[in-house]
Amino acid sequence: MDLTDVCFAGVGEQARLLATGQCSARELVAAYLARIEWLDPGLRAYRLVFAEQALAEAAAADERRAHGETAPLLGIPIAIKEDQAIAGVATTNGTDAVTTVAPADGGAVAALRAAGAVLLGQTRAPELCLWPYTETGHAGATRNPWSAAHSPGGSSGGSAAAVAAGLACAALGSDGGGSIRLPASVTGLFGLKPTRDRVSLAPRTAVWHGFSVVGPITRTVDDAALLTDVLQDPATDLPTPSGGFAGAGAPGRLRIAVSPRSWPVGVTVHPEVAAAVTDTARALAELGHRVVYTDPVLPDPLGLLAFAPRYLDSAAQGVTELEEPGRLDRRTRQVAAIGRRVPAAVLAASAKAGARITAVAGEFFRDVDVLLTPMTPRPPLRVGEWAGYSTLRTLLTAQRYVSFAAIWNLTGQPAAAVPAGFTTEGLPLSVQLVARHGDDATVLAVSRQLQDVRPWTDRRPHLG
Repeated sequence: MDLTDVCFAGVGEQARLLATGQCSARELVAAYLARIEWLDPGLRAYRLVFAEQALAEAAAADERRAHGETAPLLGIPIAIKEDQAIAGVATTNGTDAVTTVAPADGGAVAALRAAGAVLLGQTRAPELCLWPYTETGHAGATRNPWSAAHSPGGSSGGSAAAVAAGLACAALGSDGGGSIRLPASVTGLFGLKPTRDRVSLAPRTAVWHGFSVVGPITRTVDDAALLTDVLQDPATDLPTPSGGFAGAGAPGRLRIAVSPRSWPVGVTVHPEVAAAVTDTARALAELGHRVVYTDPVLPDPLGLLAFAPRYLDSAAQGVTELEEPGRLDRRTRQVAAIGRRVPAAVLAASAKAGARITAVAGEFFRDVDVLLTPMTPRPPLRVGEWAGYSTLRTLLTAQRYVSFAAIWNLTGQPAAAVPAGFTTEGLPLSVQLVARHGDDATVLAVSRQLQDVRPWTDRRPHLG
């Protein structure tokens, strides 16, 4: 058994190896810790590594299994984004401005622990999770395992880099404007943004005016389905397959809308990205789905009114929760300062605009089961590519970059980044699948079909 191969095996396969005694949880965690010690100084995926604690938790998992206990994730090592509360650890949210430790696990972390997961460490994010890249003044740049010159995206950039590099078998991320899907897309992984309210945000009830949700970043679709079963809030009233997401079968013949062009005004889709969408559409047609090319006609598709004011207000609110806001980068402070100036009337108008977009999207999905779009309009960003931009230029450029993603945070619908090949430079490409509100099962089912006919799970970056 090659432990390097096991580190890239994913949740389901690792669970099988642990259950059959071919590997112990302690051996698995030790292998990950060795890889982190070797590779992470260059990647900077982790903010904190819980080495001693993880080994102790792994040993406890082995003891539980020896006594006949079972659990969905017993002994499986998972990484946690730094905006999620972990008992005894500061919830830093990408900053160097928090020192008080969390008194208890947040809802998603508690669910992972209850399922037997071992927490490997806390992964990096940009300050206040504001940006689609993971770079800060206090920590430097997190790098993409496929190319050190490129970013793993944001804001769950550390989580995606860790999974892509084989430094965790899966990771927890959050997504307020594409922050699970964008990093997954540029690191060759599967990233699921669940329907709003499917996963608990405790100790909070809403994040970013309800835009943000918590979900998994994984190597395989089946792993994401298993983690969604584990993470799902027992109190949710959203529809769930009778056998859980992991046990759901293949979908029937679906009507899939394909939109490879730039329906957000002012956004240019790179030819390689458009080709990936067209190629995926061809695969879906070959699977028997009815594929139609049509663009959703949505009001305010860039979110200049529906998204931007509440995003800016969220930055301002985030700063008020910090103990040492003076430690923030200049750009973060400037965004928060703009947010403090957003009038209450504009926030109210933003909420109404979001409701209109949600209603129009609901009408579009009355006749469509799934929408296929680009995930990002262009290939991955280079590290530091926007470093010289003014704050205003960065905001506008970021809004265009996340335009295919953030609209579904407004509506709360499930969406996923699905690997779709590579650029001519060898960088990962991805497409996005979106389904009706509550229909996470269809997003997962179609993604699983694509994984079967266009496999990606055996592809690994060359890490030297």
